[in-house]
Amino acid sequence: MILRIDRLGVELPPPSTPDPNGAAAVQELMGGKFGEMSTLMNYTFQSFNFRDRKSIRPFYDLIANIAAEEFGHIELVATTINTMLTGASLSDAKDGAYKQHFLFGGKGALPADSHGKPWDGSYVHSSGDLIEDLTHNYFLESGARSGKLRVYEMVEHEAARALTGYLLVRGGVHQVAYARALEHLTGADMSKLFPTPRIPTEKIPECKPHLDAGLHLKLYRFSPDDYKEVVAVFNGKHPETGEELEVVDSPPEGFEPKDLPAETDVFAPDYAPEEIAEIANKLRKKAGLK
Repeated sequence: MILRIDRLGVELPPPSTPDPNGAAAVQELMGGKFGEMSTLMNYTFQSFNFRDRKSIRPFYDLIANIAAEEFGHIELVATTINTMLTGASLSDAKDGAYKQHFLFGGKGALPADSHGKPWDGSYVHSSGDLIEDLTHNYFLESGARSGKLRVYEMVEHEAARALTGYLLVRGGVHQVAYARALEHLTGADMSKLFPTPRIPTEKIPECKPHLDAGLHLKLYRFSPDDYKEVVAVFNGKHPETGEELEVVDSPPEGFEPKDLPAETDVFAPDYAPEEIAEIANKLRKKAGLK
């Protein structure tokens, strides 16, 4: 079962100047082949299909636990896209390349890539062979890193920059985690390939606060009582900094998501949201809520 916490992993800026074209580019980080939907579903299905869990539990715990973090990353990407679309006008959208945000999505994120192509289940690799799947995951994270860097270079909107700065650091943790797992199993030193591409994360200004907070060293445990054996795999020194890796026995504290305003021109949540608000208020009072 999934325990959902209504907070975001990183604080995103409030809506400012709308950027529909930038939001279209950020969609690649959602539904592209190397986007967050792919990392989530790869690790989720690998954990679902994992056999002989009791005997090799540390490796199962690693994959299952990272899958839980990826769910939150999807929400972050969606929130970024929604922030960038807030205040955009339908007249401006007529000349844009990604009309689905307005015609179908209500100025909201979609499970698709930067061209509007829906995310595809064929992006999932779950072979059942642990070493094969871990190797795939390492290179999936490497491809995801490339995508984040390219979006960072293409889109200057502050929400997109905040998103990519955070995801580059957290994706780096997952790269290190899968590299450590493969080293434990095979002796192969994948860390010599890290980071890929070879652009030091510390050179990216939006990554610096997360590096200073040590987020590049921490693997959070996304369960009150499970996935404790991940500590047997995620250990040793970080391949870039030489600092000790750490398993944190809780999710990050996170940040309360900002309440994005209604967009009545696309009926989100309605053409007359005040009527729904009145109904919700009556229901709150009837339920004894304040």
